[in-house]
Parts: sequence; C-alpha cells; structure tokens
Amino acid sequence: MRACDIMTTDPVTVPPETPLDAVAALMADRGISGLPVQEADGRLVGVVTDGDLMRRLSAKEDKPASFFAALLGANADQALAYARAHGRRVRDVMSTELVTVEEDATVEEVAHILETRRIRRVPVLRDGRLVGVVSRADLLRAVMAPVGSGASEEASDPRIRREILAAMRSEPWISTRFVFPAVKDGVVTFHGFLAGQEAKMALRVLAEGVAGVKEVVFDTAPPPSILLGVP
Repeated sequence: MRACDIMTTDPVTVPPETPLDAVAALMADRGISGLPVQEADGRLVGVVTDGDLMRRLSAKEDKPASFFAALLGANADQALAYARAHGRRVRDVMSTELVTVEEDATVEEVAHILETRRIRRVPVLRDGRLVGVVSRADLLRAVMAPVGSGASEEASDPRIRREILAAMRSEPWISTRFVFPAVKDGVVTFHGFLAGQEAKMALRVLAEGVAGVKEVVFDTAPPPSILLGVP
C-alpha cells in the first residue's frame, strides 16, 4: 500500500498571506490541526499547524536577550521567535523546512517519517506539486482496513494455510520443520515443537495478519533437548 492509496486528495490549503485569525477559525471549524501553505501557482511553500498558533501564547514566557546581544541584534533565535509570536499572517509563523513524500512512497516509509520526525501529517507531492496529505489518522485507517475487509475475502482454509506457511518461511525466528499450522473453518491450530511465549505471541500475530483467520490456538510441546543442541 502506498501514499496515493490512503492520502486525502483534496486537503484544505491556505495562501501565505492568510490572516492567522482566519486560519485559527478554519482549523477549529474543520477539526484539523495543520494546513499546507501554497502560493497562487500551486507551489508548496510551508505548513502551518496549531502548534505555530500556540507559540503566540507561550512566547510571553520567553526570557529576554542579553543587553549586548539585543543591542547588536545578534540573538537570531529570539528575533525569529519574536517574529513568529507577533506575526499576523501565515507566512510569519509557518514552518518552511518541509518534510514531504512522493505519491509512490510506501505506508511503512510514511509511518517511519511521521514517527521519527514527530509530526502528524506529511504532504504528498507529484512532480513537486501538492496532490494530497497523509495524516496519522489516514495511517490508522490503513492499518485497520485489512481487519475490516478480511471477512469479504475468500476465507478458504487451504488459502489461509498457504499464506501462513509462506509468511513463516520468510521469518528467521521460526521453522516450518518443527511447527506447522492446520486450519479448519478459519481457526488456525499450530502443532509441533515450540519454545517460549515470545514465539507463540509472534506466531499468533503472524496468523492474525492473514485475512479470514478467526482464531489462533496452540497444540504444541516444548522441543526435546536434542533439537536445542543440549546433550
């Protein structure tokens, strides 16, 4: 699944000259926490968030610059903070260091960006132009989609078993030589030798990721010492 499959394709955007009170009202009315900022020619130039608007309130607690730094105008951080705290238009407060993805980015790539950058949404571009936005909510819906759609897919027991076996063979922490699934009416039973609750939990998660699985049970035994290499 890719960004183009889950993105909001008609995101609300604002031009950089928009007054901040209008942006605040728009966010409150639509229940959104961030907006892409576009020029008239469609270029994406920034993102304005509720955090940018909140900064106007928190700026009152900022400590003043030292006398000499203020005299020389040398405290760039505080100068920028003042501009952001007292600006009246989007261009004064928006974030211009943009994090974006292309529309063919995978949902895993998007999730990694949102998590590592600690942001709540990422603009999606095509040839440098904004075509959508992927938010954390969009990703959550993508995660839940297989759960909701599983019942409508073919739920034949042979197909479920094939998919579980294929998934097991791609994992380094389990071997189909010693543990194997049986499926009846959508209920998966693992048989064979299996060591540790961690392996059981991982196998349950693996099986539950296959569409049509209704329940996962275990009929396994601890592996004999010869399999563990213990004399």
